[in-house]
Amino acid sequence: METDGWPALQPLLCLAWIAATLPIIAAALPIPAAAGGRLLRRLLSAFSSRGKTVRPSPASSSGSSSSKAKFTVPQKYFMHFYVVGVLATTTLLLAIWFYAYMKMTPLLPESSSYSTIASHLVGSNSFSFGRVRSRTMGHKYRVWRTIFVLLLMEIQVLRRLYETEHVFHYSPSARMHIVGYLTGLFYYVAAPLSIASSCIPEAAEYLQGQVAEFIVKGRARMPDLVIDSSSLLQPLLKLGWTQWIGAVIFIWGSLHQIRCHAILGSLREHKDSDEYVIPCGDWFNRVSCPHYLAELVIYFGMLVASGGEDIPVWFLFIFVITNLSFAAAETHKWYLQKFEDYPRSRYAIIPFVC
Repeated sequence: METDGWPALQPLLCLAWIAATLPIIAAALPIPAAAGGRLLRRLLSAFSSRGKTVRPSPASSSGSSSSKAKFTVPQKYFMHFYVVGVLATTTLLLAIWFYAYMKMTPLLPESSSYSTIASHLVGSNSFSFGRVRSRTMGHKYRVWRTIFVLLLMEIQVLRRLYETEHVFHYSPSARMHIVGYLTGLFYYVAAPLSIASSCIPEAAEYLQGQVAEFIVKGRARMPDLVIDSSSLLQPLLKLGWTQWIGAVIFIWGSLHQIRCHAILGSLREHKDSDEYVIPCGDWFNRVSCPHYLAELVIYFGMLVASGGEDIPVWFLFIFVITNLSFAAAETHKWYLQKFEDYPRSRYAIIPFVC
């Protein structure tokens, strides 16, 4: 369902994800150096570098060091990603949840007797009536399913915000490239927009109508808003098994990411230290970047919970795969160069694959 002013939202989001993904895929292809392949890989590696992979070596000249720092920001700015993500996700969640509560409840018909009586009244038009009701039910289901996935996204960004402040201890010298920083800001706006893209037009139109009515009538002439908590939650509990399977996958990935982040956070007991050690435990025994692997699992859970019907969510997931795989490959290479005794049996991000 599209409304004026929002008809191009989903295509624009798809184009944005494609534009962000294609350079990463191109950098992974064996493009000859003469065709710019080496330059593309070096640029992308520089743009995506952060933390240990961006810090210049002690042998670097002061001029080279200052040049590298010129286009970087402190890695502690990671918190900005999750602040933006919380703001964007919360805004969309509240807006669509309010719209669904006012226009899309109850999710299921309260009694089948009404539909039986209606089918007798319409006579030969009963089949048409059933199709209209089926479309209405499908539309309600999609809106509440979107709320369900936005709740998962809200849990994710809130947890990452907490971890950035209380789990990770970023070194004062840890930096990240400004392009990577801007990409992160883009991501945490575009991700919740992609999840909610099928419902944003109608929810925005409804909210605009409510605001216009409030301006015309004034507060005194507006009906009182009464919130029934059961009506807010019951439709979510009546969603299909696909949503709950997606939620289980999401929780599984989240638990492992929490554990892996705790391991990484514990490696640097002294916040001002630049010393690195080889992480061990949980999925670190299999891959160099298990927190990235857990992120893939988390977003796969969201994709499953979304029902896979919205194309922007697929492009979001493809970007997550390509971006984290590239970052994991760079981190894996750094580990191998940094530690002579680094376990050679570990993969970068996905066991037995890469």
